[in-house]
Amino acid sequence: QAVHRLIEAQARRRPDAVAVVSGGQQLSYAVLNARANQLARHLATLGVGPDVVVGIAAERSLEMVVGLLAVMKAGGAYLPMDPELPAERLAYMLADSGVDLLLTQSRLRARLPDLAGQRVVALDTVALDDEPMGDLDVALQGEHLAYVIYTSGSTGRPKGAANRHAALFNRLAWMQQAYALRPDDVVLQKTPFSFDVSVWEFFWPLMVGARLVMAPPGAHRDPGTLIELIRSQAVTTLHFVPSMLQAFMAHDEVASCTSLRRVVCSGEALPADLQDRALRALPWSGLFNLYGPTEAAIDVTHWTCRLDGHASVPIGAPISDTRTWVLDADLNPVAPGVPGELYLGGEGLARGYLNRAGLTAERFVADPFDGEGGRLYRT
Repeated sequence: QAVHRLIEAQARRRPDAVAVVSGGQQLSYAVLNARANQLARHLATLGVGPDVVVGIAAERSLEMVVGLLAVMKAGGAYLPMDPELPAERLAYMLADSGVDLLLTQSRLRARLPDLAGQRVVALDTVALDDEPMGDLDVALQGEHLAYVIYTSGSTGRPKGAANRHAALFNRLAWMQQAYALRPDDVVLQKTPFSFDVSVWEFFWPLMVGARLVMAPPGAHRDPGTLIELIRSQAVTTLHFVPSMLQAFMAHDEVASCTSLRRVVCSGEALPADLQDRALRALPWSGLFNLYGPTEAAIDVTHWTCRLDGHASVPIGAPISDTRTWVLDADLNPVAPGVPGELYLGGEGLARGYLNRAGLTAERFVADPFDGEGGRLYRT
């Protein structure tokens, strides 16, 4: 299923429930859905439809969420462009992706690069009052693109990992099955949206009727601000890269975060001593270690952390409809304990790299264990 269809269902089921909070403002599910529908209709008049990639350069705000949802509702795929990135990096992403429509906020326009032929929509000033508020009926399939995120990888120029609706739904449906958000849960969105952790932060709570709280710009770097937000908004679920979890755990008011139920880590290796410290400091919260590259819809393996005395924290087992292999250079499985390269298969794989057929063919290879033409991603 397309994730925005699940959000539409929540708007019908619980129209007056709070969907998104940002600063002193909030949107109900009904209003969020209606505003996104109006913007989506406007985007459709500008040519947005299936597999059309739309850039969005915005700070964390209500407009950001409306913009992301509207692009999906119009059938397009969003390309997040963090306005804190250097102008040269943003210009490269625009040129490399071929994006000619950019959504932004008027206060950021002067900081963004100009490209010939590029059209700009200011999310905070665009006139939408005359657009109908009803849901759109855009025919989408699982192979259509949902989002594109640029990743530097280990070598070479940044490239856009083009992720499919089927992969996104598989990943979020697994997360709900594993960690079961309820309508009274509150998820904090603090990851810069040029990183794919932000994708689940945005869409997981909204697809199940929970509440999404947007951290102020820059707050993801400040443990004190995060603790204030967790307490004031009764946040139950949030993500840390381990280096930021380390800084968070060093704050003397961590023990006051009694609303937390789920702390998710990914993006770096989680040190065992940090795991143990977090579990002892927040005994009422689960701690979960996830792993995955941008090329495979956010995460592909999961581990529930525990105080087991081990010297390292595993990345765990594959999520649903995902396969992991450790192979040698000839794509043969290696024996236990023998080093090899991690390959990923299953529903979560990206379509490939945007406009990079050669690199896609090099990194997404035929799956020798699948007789039905499946692929493996070389990590």
